[in-house]
Amino acid sequence: MRAGLVGFLTITIAGICSCDAAMESGPAQGEYSRIVSLSPHLAELVFAAGAGESLIGVSAYSDYPPEVTELPLVGDAFVVDQERLALLRPDLLLVWKSGTPVHVVDELRRSGYSVETIRTRGLDDVAAALIRIGELTGHVEHAQRAAMNFRDGMHSLRERFHDDAAIRVFYQISTRPLFTINGDHYISELIEVCGGRNVFADLNELAPAVAVEAVIGRDPEVLMAGSDAGDDALEVWDRWPRIAANRYGNHFRMPGAAIGRATPRLLDAGEALCAALQTARERRAATALHDASG
Repeated sequence: MRAGLVGFLTITIAGICSCDAAMESGPAQGEYSRIVSLSPHLAELVFAAGAGESLIGVSAYSDYPPEVTELPLVGDAFVVDQERLALLRPDLLLVWKSGTPVHVVDELRRSGYSVETIRTRGLDDVAAALIRIGELTGHVEHAQRAAMNFRDGMHSLRERFHDDAAIRVFYQISTRPLFTINGDHYISELIEVCGGRNVFADLNELAPAVAVEAVIGRDPEVLMAGSDAGDDALEVWDRWPRIAANRYGNHFRMPGAAIGRATPRLLDAGEALCAALQTARERRAATALHDASG
């Protein structure tokens, strides 16, 4: 299973509400210099905040920027190699709030490690995470610039596209089982930035499983999935030609590496997503014109 999809599914398996309620921020501001990240996107955020030289260990599937592939692995989202962690002697562990299970964080704290939980549920959280990592590592100015660039980029996208005609979007994380996102997920926010409407925004779970019949019932005008969701992620919908997205030919694959992690690369994902929705509107309009003239 590829890294982006692993990250999405981890949200579902880990238990969102219980994690958020149980975790508290650990270290105060300081200059930590031996950091281990326990999620691929956290490693990326450390580099984006200007503190890459402080990262000494990472979790499975960490692959961006390329430098992280040369760092020791200390486990994955659910299991930490305590022996390897002890050999690395980190002074700070970064864990993913809502992604790293509570029992893993509790065990790390009982073992005496300083732990900082980083929330990356929404778009605003990305900038906040950059700033917090900058504070913890003594790279405040670099991190603040990175956060400002991210916020400005998102603001620019919103200004360019949010007034465009609304269009209904189904975003598919995986096919079997069929997972999507609710309105609190950063990808749903990104869809809104581009003037789209997530057809499952009203669901309670962050990454809920849905039935095929539910998707058909909500009649999305756009079917969208990450490039890492499987080769047949969107082709399976061809069996229902009356879905609006099929009538318009609106099937789009987003760059999985960029959209699958809550990092500054979401700006690249946003450009691709907004461009796709622009094309989708044009196809919708062309189909309506064809139907009216026929």
